[in-house]
Amino acid sequence: MRVLLTAALILFASPTLAWEAGVDGNLCTLTHAEEGANVRLTYNPSVPLYTITVTAPEPWPVETRFGMAFYGAQPNTILTDRHVLSPDRLSLSVSDRGFGNVLDGLQFNEAATGFTGVAVVAMSLEGAAPEVEAFRACGQVPSV
Repeated sequence: MRVLLTAALILFASPTLAWEAGVDGNLCTLTHAEEGANVRLTYNPSVPLYTITVTAPEPWPVETRFGMAFYGAQPNTILTDRHVLSPDRLSLSVSDRGFGNVLDGLQFNEAATGFTGVAVVAMSLEGAAPEVEAFRACGQVPSV
C-alpha cells in the first residue's frame, strides 16, 4: 500500500506534458511546457500574425538561422533567418503571416526539435493534435 501511495504521489507531482489551446485577450494561444522546453504560439487574427516562442533552460547561441525539425508521420524541417532572441537569450521567437508548415508539423508528428547551431531543444508532440486543431479554428469567422 505504501508503494502504491508513493507512486501515485510521484505521478501527480510530476509536471504534465500537455499542449493547451486558449485565448489571451485578442490572441489565440497554444502552449506547451516540459523539462527543457517551453513553447508558446500566438495568432493575432486582426493582423494576421503568428508567433512561436521557444524558451530553453540555457541561453540560445547567437546564430544566423533557426530551424524546427518534425519527426513522425509527416517529417519536415523548416529554417528561417528571421528569428529574434530575448535580451537574456533564453527565448527565441519567430513571427510570420503564415504558419501552415509549423502547425502541420506540430499536429501530424510525434516529436519536434528547435535548433540553432549546436543548441537543440526537444519537445514531445503527444496530445498536440487536437489542441493544434483548436488553435487553427481560433479567430476564424464562420461564413454565413
